Amino acid sequence: MAKKNTQGLTAKKNEDFSEWYTQLIQKAELIEYSPVSGCYILRPNAFQIWEKLQAFFNDLIKKDGVKNAYFPLFIPESYLTKEEDHIEGFAAEVAWVTHGGNSKLSERLAIRPTSETIMYGSYAKWIRSYKDLPLRLNQWSNVVRWEFSHCTPFLRSREFLLQEGHTAFATKEEAEKEVLKILDFYEKVYADLFAIPVLKGLKSVKEKFAGADYTTSIEAFLPDGKAIQGATSHHLGQNFAKVFDIKFRDKDEKEKFVYQNSWGFTTRTIGVAILMHSDDKGLVLPPKVATMQVVIVPILFDDSKKKVLAAANSMKSKLEDLGLVCHVDSREEYRPGWKFNEWEVKGIPLRIEIGPRDLDKNIAMVARRDTGEKQEVNLDEISNVVPKELEQMHKDLFEKAKKHLEESVVEVKDVESAKKAFSNGKYVFASWCGSVDCEEKFKEETLGKSLNSPIEQEKVKGKCFACDQKAKVRFYFGRSY
Repeated sequence: MAKKNTQGLTAKKNEDFSEWYTQLIQKAELIEYSPVSGCYILRPNAFQIWEKLQAFFNDLIKKDGVKNAYFPLFIPESYLTKEEDHIEGFAAEVAWVTHGGNSKLSERLAIRPTSETIMYGSYAKWIRSYKDLPLRLNQWSNVVRWEFSHCTPFLRSREFLLQEGHTAFATKEEAEKEVLKILDFYEKVYADLFAIPVLKGLKSVKEKFAGADYTTSIEAFLPDGKAIQGATSHHLGQNFAKVFDIKFRDKDEKEKFVYQNSWGFTTRTIGVAILMHSDDKGLVLPPKVATMQVVIVPILFDDSKKKVLAAANSMKSKLEDLGLVCHVDSREEYRPGWKFNEWEVKGIPLRIEIGPRDLDKNIAMVARRDTGEKQEVNLDEISNVVPKELEQMHKDLFEKAKKHLEESVVEVKDVESAKKAFSNGKYVFASWCGSVDCEEKFKEETLGKSLNSPIEQEKVKGKCFACDQKAKVRFYFGRSY
């Protein structure tokens, strides 16, 4: 039988990052390239991560009162162009449908770049009274943003999957409270599922969502010295409500516009996890999002095969009773070392090896994917040891990423110091004036950009680190995807 080329990566993460990433996502069977440039096939190993993310996040938002719905993929041009800032922000990325079959359409249809404009016409119909509020809907869908700049699987592509919440409230206070609550949910997703700490805060005016009053975000800082936006939660104010005439009659009998939010994350989350944890051997994933938690590799010889396989399958049953996903790799056409390598590339958190000599001693060897550490475990203790090892692996991955985040921040007081920090793979924290002109000039000089600003911070004194204006806020900056 022909053997697949899964024998490890030939590129090193710290030497040729682009080639390392390209090899990893293909050899771990996460991605297949499609005939459409910038669009990618999510293979089962990747899509199951998205499914686990869906289940986790659905549980959070449904308990909080949000309901799932689905709105059309196509948006009439007249809808998309209603909010001027919104269409200006997306104009360069919109893909248009102009024909249906051989007939030219009377109005162009945009393929959904985001869903505000296709949803809010319906919100105007459904909301009439304060009794109809809050209206809190979420949808899981795909969007198309036709950008050419550095398409990279998971991180930046023309079509991707996303979760997007769209909510309406009677008061600004209610809406703003939800903005931060959802941001906390996103932080929980990254910490509890992906073992990734994040910077949580307010985006700059330049970086806010088109049509929003303000945008909050979570940002991760990766081992290659670049930041990446992980999720956003926007307060839209009454901007879209006024455009789409979303009004309600309040308790005082006066007609008022609603206050709205939108919030979302995408399949970029998978890319963030890959980049944060993986190594030169291949994929490393936290146990909660791995394809399976445990692979059992029996060492097979003709005279002991039957009893070793029986022990391996018995072990599998016991671990599955604990809710773990396990697999016994009983293929005889591959040597054990070849199998070890394959499962390392695919990022299975724990590998259990058991052979006839181990069985005679009533033991098995348990190896962790992240550290490579092996330990000898009594077969009677496997059901106790494995869950603890998986839990410890998640904690260790998170602490490693947290240490990297904390050690990578540099406080600066001028642009030259920021440049030096960026060149050393760091991000910076500085007192800033917050102006768009200042940010654009800084980006031009340093190739760095604003990330976000902590929600809670002390009053800022002194001058902006990048110009002579008065500083207004403390802000994180970095080179970013």
